Amino acid sequence: MRTAYKVRAYPDAEQAAQLGRTFGCVRLVWNKTLAERRTAYHRYGETTTYKQTDAALTGWKKTQELAFLSEVSSVPLQQTLRHQHTAFSNFFAGRARYPRFKTRTGRQSAHYTRSAFRIRGGELFLAKQRTPLRLAWSWPDVDPAALDPTTVVVSREPDGRWYVTFAVEADDPAPAPEDGTGSGPVVGIDLGVGDFATLSTGERIANPRHLARKAKNLARYQRRTARKQRGSANRRKADRRVAAAHRKVRHARADFLHKTTTRLVRTHDVIAIEDLDVSAMTASARGTLQAPGRRVRQKAGLNRAVLDAAFGEFRRQLEYKAARQGRTLVVVDRWFPSSKTCSDCGYLLKRLSLGTRFWTCPDCRTRHDRELNAAKNIGAAGRAVLRGQAPGQACGAGVRRQGSSLPRSATKQETGPARAGP
Repeated sequence: MRTAYKVRAYPDAEQAAQLGRTFGCVRLVWNKTLAERRTAYHRYGETTTYKQTDAALTGWKKTQELAFLSEVSSVPLQQTLRHQHTAFSNFFAGRARYPRFKTRTGRQSAHYTRSAFRIRGGELFLAKQRTPLRLAWSWPDVDPAALDPTTVVVSREPDGRWYVTFAVEADDPAPAPEDGTGSGPVVGIDLGVGDFATLSTGERIANPRHLARKAKNLARYQRRTARKQRGSANRRKADRRVAAAHRKVRHARADFLHKTTTRLVRTHDVIAIEDLDVSAMTASARGTLQAPGRRVRQKAGLNRAVLDAAFGEFRRQLEYKAARQGRTLVVVDRWFPSSKTCSDCGYLLKRLSLGTRFWTCPDCRTRHDRELNAAKNIGAAGRAVLRGQAPGQACGAGVRRQGSSLPRSATKQETGPARAGP
């Protein structure tokens, strides 16, 4: 499997100038290639291949206006063409949106493959540089001199901080031992905005609301930026303050998600989560949210809360950490009525409004907390997988173990009640 180590970098003045030129050339190649690709398609109806963009780059270097492209390493420029080709492949496959032009005010990066860097004695030497790049290594149990990275990514954030990311091929983890009794720790997780997560064990993880806590500071910095003259030095300083405020929010959110997912993976053999459609949950920012048979209009504040919670990143981290530790991640179909199903007797309510936080089962008279009941039903799916039962016994075709070879979730189906008991 592939893993990465991201560390802070502290280039000197000469290195920063050379990397700045590389970033500029990478941005120029991306934008010029994208513009010519769009022109060829809209004007002549022709698609552009990677081979054509590679030949065009060679021709640009021979011209007088773009001869400066030869002053930087050719590897990041070639990687830029490959990344754009991949971006268009993902767009036509429906996995990503249309590639956009790069700006000089955003995050800048350059990708170096093995032919454009070397590591000697734990020090990183990049192409076109005579001295090693100073790094702040953050893993005391990992020797940087023993690393054999396939790719090195040098980046500069809008707030001025430099980073280096080492992409390393690691051995696949050994599968977790199975005793065949189905007694491993299982947890179901119901994600929400009020509480970030409710576990089937009864534990509630509070929502830290990182963006809401910094909203006043961000608004103040943005007002100050708007008062500055465009293109001035004061405007650039104000932009860096805004970028620094966003960086603090981003890092605090990442720290919370990493600590939470690591703890869950270390303490449970099977983790069951719901297949949330975050893009649909926040679709009201572009109009109305389409739900089966109805149209729902949401407030912008709820959109911010959903995006601030970063449910998609939470799932992504659970997926790769579960694979690394040999754990099982169960994804429950998004249409499974986990909140409306009684976790004690399996009774299924016909309707349950979003404002109802507690309800009593008409069959067994058990009073349920909405989030806890949903977490127990989601956990029942994970328990069924752990015991080797058919996923349909838990909640239909929408239950699947983590892994690309397993069937994907059904779009819409009628599901039977899930029972959380043994």
